[in-house]
Parts: sequence; structure tokens; C-alpha cells
Amino acid sequence: MSLQAMTYLVVGATFALYIFIAIKARAGTTGEFYVAGKGVHPVLNGMATGADWMSAASFISMAGLIAFKGYDASVFLMGWTGGYCLLAMLLAPYLRKYGKFTVPEFIGDRYYSNTARVVAVICLIVASLTYVIGQMKGIGVAFSRFLELPYEVGLGVGMVIVFIYAVLGGMKGVTYTQIAQYCVLIFAYTVPAVFISLQLTDNPLPQLGLGGELKGSGMFLLEKLDKTLVDLGFTQYTTQNGSTLNIFLYTMSLMIGTAGLPHVITRFFTVPKVKDARSSVGWSLVFIAILYTTAPAVGAMARLNLMETIRPTSTAQAAQQSEGEWLKYEERPQWFKNWEKTGLLVHEDKNGDGRIQYVGPNYEGVENEMVKVDRDIMVLANPEIAKLPNWVIALVAAGGIAAALSTAAGLLLAISSSISHDLLKGIIAKNMSDKGELMAGRIAMAGAIAVAGWFGLHPPGFAAQVVALAFGLAASSIFPALMMGVFVKRVNNIGAVCGMLSGLLITLVYIFWFKGWFFVADTAMAANTPENWFLGISPEAFGAVGALVNFAIAYLVSRITPEPPEHIQHLIEDIRVPGVMQR
Repeated sequence: MSLQAMTYLVVGATFALYIFIAIKARAGTTGEFYVAGKGVHPVLNGMATGADWMSAASFISMAGLIAFKGYDASVFLMGWTGGYCLLAMLLAPYLRKYGKFTVPEFIGDRYYSNTARVVAVICLIVASLTYVIGQMKGIGVAFSRFLELPYEVGLGVGMVIVFIYAVLGGMKGVTYTQIAQYCVLIFAYTVPAVFISLQLTDNPLPQLGLGGELKGSGMFLLEKLDKTLVDLGFTQYTTQNGSTLNIFLYTMSLMIGTAGLPHVITRFFTVPKVKDARSSVGWSLVFIAILYTTAPAVGAMARLNLMETIRPTSTAQAAQQSEGEWLKYEERPQWFKNWEKTGLLVHEDKNGDGRIQYVGPNYEGVENEMVKVDRDIMVLANPEIAKLPNWVIALVAAGGIAAALSTAAGLLLAISSSISHDLLKGIIAKNMSDKGELMAGRIAMAGAIAVAGWFGLHPPGFAAQVVALAFGLAASSIFPALMMGVFVKRVNNIGAVCGMLSGLLITLVYIFWFKGWFFVADTAMAANTPENWFLGISPEAFGAVGALVNFAIAYLVSRITPEPPEHIQHLIEDIRVPGVMQR
């Protein structure tokens, strides 16, 4: 069976499964639509959370960034996993104990203010929409290659699929769909990694293969990759290239952004009891670790395979063409031609020699002719580069699409619930019926899909970079309000509102300054380069600075304004004391 036919078969079968589950688990009440009726088993919730969490950024883009940035890309592994530890210890049990549907609802009650609730909704929508843009980029990349559709058409198809199962099923349908999606994506990620690790190192475990010895070379994999890259004018793979301050703040931004992302926090409202919330986080870490410990190996092996394809130096590759010679353009492999069609891989023969020169800025003698190698293609192209069977390649396509769709659905639910439950039912139309609220939620979700799709046509970077911006926005706005809401009784409504607005605004302005206002690239105020960054801090890392501003403003304003009412201070104590206020 041809690759295209196999891909249509595998992807089509997974789509049918997702939609079938959504219809069978259709939400009939607001409780089922927002929190799946609070009846999800912690192990299943951990699996669903893993799928919700391992988005297009994790599945498609993270290993691509690791492949090209090497050591510096470890910030994603440390930040995203460390954030889950923060979530388990500091937020998930307390927010589940409070027992409401949404993060803005907790903030509105804790800070005894509709204004705080509205500001929390704004922060949530800004962060979640930015996150969805990254998922839409991943959906477009996967569809454009494997279904051989234009990027724009692939994006539209993905939007329709998300609309069907997210709008129909609500949180109940999405939860059980995400369990199926986790099984698809983790199988799709690990199977090719095992094949490639065996192919390169004879070790079936990619985690061990990363530190293993390459077959027939007498060199370790990372040693060979370092040498290959340095010889071709690139920076060494295993050494730090960015500033220590930026790496630290980038990691912190991802970490506290993880603990502040509404669509992740909402998952822990779906379990029956408070202790199940903490248990869910533990299971989530187990399921997430399978992919996150595999990603470094996938990134390193993908980069080595790419370089060896264009200029072979190993015995295996040299047997097919002359060792040390650049690949002739007319002899480029089929995978290269396939990705060229998408526009995500572009070669320009600058010296007219008919060969492909792929070199870094430190290489002398020839100019780099690979004018575009989109980082987001590496995981999807890796099985093709390694010449794995068609069914493996089709499986990776299904996994990448599953990762993007699962997270997009969770984010859209968070946006939908904040608009229908927090704004409409909570403030504007308090007498709205459950049926009216459900309809409003579904309409809000449709609108959010349309907006996210439009931004997905013009993404401000690679999927993981866009997602990093979303984490920064969540870190600078929502996380401090939640932390102080649980642990600092002195912070009042005025302080919380001022803190959230100041943290969000300073981070947004900094991002727009370098990325363009509302992500329109032509409106950027300065080139997005380390020389122009404040203290060398990248826009993706600035969320940690915004969080510090948020904490400081909220605390200082609260100190010079009246204390919170006594019943609010008792509420905070009740949330933290075991056995009290179970809901």
C-alpha cells in the first residue's frame, strides 16, 4: 500500500474513533460540559492530561528545537516537567478542594470581585489563544505533508475536526477522546524512536541509544554529532550557547506558566476527590515522561540523519554515495521532495553546481543553500529520513495530528467556559438556564476556533516558540494570582487586579515589541535578536520577569489598601486545611 493511502487509512480511522467517542460521551449538563461530571478516574485523568499537555509543541516541535538548538533546548524539558511538580504540590489539590468549574471563578471568589474575575478571563483568553495558535501551526504542518494538502486547507480540516468533537462532547467527550489520543500519540512517538535507535546504535531504548556508540564508527552518537556540526560551521550540539540568565528565566517562565495554564488546571477539577487531584498529577508525570525522556534522543538522531543524508561521513551512508561529498540535488531522496512541496524545506542552488550545501555561519568556502529547514518538520520527517516502513510514517502523522487536536480541544474548552460560565452566567446574565449556558459555551467555542484558525495562518514562530509565549503570558498573569490566592491572606482584590494587569501588559508589550503588535511581523519595533533584548532576555523567557512584577505590584498595592474581609481570610484557611470544605 502506498504511503498516501496508508496515511489516509490510519488518520481517517483515528478521526472516526475520536468523533465516535465524542458522540457516545456527549455532555448533557453544564457539569459534564465543564468538568466531566467530576467522575473521571485519576489514572484515566492522568492519561487525558498527558494528551492535553503533550501538544503539537511537545510532539512535533520540541524534538525539532532540540535537534537544532541542542543543549539550550533543555529548557523545555526542565521547564515543562518541573512545572508539573509545582502544580502537584502547590495548586492542584487546593483548587480541586475549592470545587468550582473554572480558574476565573476561583479568582473572582477569592478576591471577592467581579472585576478580578473579568481580568482573569481576559488573561486566560490571551494565554489560551496564543497557545492555540501553536496547535494550529502543528495541525497545518502535519496535514500539508501527509495528506498532501496546502497548509491553509489542512488547517481548515483540523479546525472542523476539533469543532465536531469538542463542541459535541464538552469536557466529558474531550476527556475520553484524549485518552484515545494519548494511546495514539505515545505509540506513534516511541515506535519510530525505537526503530531509529536500533538502526543507529543497536540499542532498542532511545534513552540509552542517545548515549550509545554508533554502529561501525567507533564514536558515540553525541560525539559524532558534535564533530559533524562543528566541521560544517555550526555550533557544538552539547555545549551551552545562550546566556545563563536567559536560560534560567526561560526555564522559570515555562515552569510557572505550566502551573498557571487554565486548561491544565481545569483537568484536575474532573476527578471525584481532592486526593485524586494529586494522584492525577503523578500519573500525568508518568505518562508524560515516556515522551519527554525520548525527545532528546529523537532530536539528536534526527539532526544526525539529516546531516548524513546531505553530506555522508558514516560508512552506511557513504556506501550509497561518495563519502564527504555533498548530495546531488537531482539525487535527493523522496522525503526531501515531499517536504519541498510543502514549502517548509527550501533549497536554493546559489553556486550552480547542482549539489546541496548545508553549512553553518562559521563555515568557509561555500554559502549555505538550505535557505529554509522548518524545525517543526523534523519529528514528522524523521521516519522518512531513516527509511522506515510506510505504516510507521503514517502512524507518526496520526500521532502528530492527535497531539495538536487534543490540546486545541482542551484550550478551546477553557476559553469557552470562561466566556459562558464566568462572563455570561457569572456576571452578565446570572439567571441563564443550563441549556442556555451550554449553547453559549458552544457558540463561544466556535468563535474561538475561528479566531485561532486565522492566527494559525500567520503564526509568529515555530510551534514550540509560540507555545512558549503562551506560557510566559500565563506565568505573568494567572500563576501569581493563584499562588497568592491560596497562600497569602493579605493580598486583596485591588492588589490582585493591579498585579494581573501589570504582569500581563508588561509581558505582552515586550513580546509585541520584538514579534510585532498582535503578532503582525511588519509592526515589530526592533529586531528579535539578543543584542536588542533587555539584559539578553528573549520574549519567550520574559514571562518570569512579568510574574515578578505581578507579585510585587499585587503585594505592595495590598499593603497600602484595606485588608480582605474576614470571611475571605477564613476561606483561604479552609482551602489549605485538610478535611475542611470538601465539595
